[in-house]
Amino acid sequence: MTRRAIPYASSVDKANDVMRGNWLQAIEKHHQQYAGEIRDILDIGCSVGVSTKCLADKFPSAKVTGLDLSPYFLAVAQLKEKKGGPRKNPISWVHAIGEDSGLPSKSFDVVSLSYVLHECPERTIIALLKEAFRLLRPGGTIALNDIAPKSKILQELSPVLFTLMKSTEPFLDEYCLTDLEGRMREAGFVNVTSVLTDPRHRTVTGTVPH
Repeated sequence: MTRRAIPYASSVDKANDVMRGNWLQAIEKHHQQYAGEIRDILDIGCSVGVSTKCLADKFPSAKVTGLDLSPYFLAVAQLKEKKGGPRKNPISWVHAIGEDSGLPSKSFDVVSLSYVLHECPERTIIALLKEAFRLLRPGGTIALNDIAPKSKILQELSPVLFTLMKSTEPFLDEYCLTDLEGRMREAGFVNVTSVLTDPRHRTVTGTVPH
């Protein structure tokens, strides 16, 4: 996926650097503009912890929590993190449903969902946005990193290839038709901003009002 998204990258690692780096910069820029210090970060739908590790590396002074519905993914995430050596702020791992986490309200400065929403029907996207709003402190940032439906690459994709994509992504049509920025505003977020972070993906950020 990374090489297709960043065709000019010289390797998979370089492509990953571009994809993840631009997403992290978008989070940092948005939060610095509308808030301040990042102390606590929640990564919803963390899977095996790739995005969680990126967040912890980018913001080493923050306490980062990875949350996922799969205990198996979380076990892999913990094992991979253990192999990486100790951190000043060890990553915490939580087994829970993203749209009903059970975590305390107003306990995070950043809530991130990376490559999660295109896997969800619109009703679940709405529920995840509401839960993120509940979990964020006033001034907190939500960051949604995912497929950019209006990107030139996707717009010019042949019907055959798009159908092939949908064969493994049953909710892709629903995701592409969802007005994500509008749904974020309905959930209460302000300062909603969407940036293309690579030729195929966007990061959409928003703020919980003070």
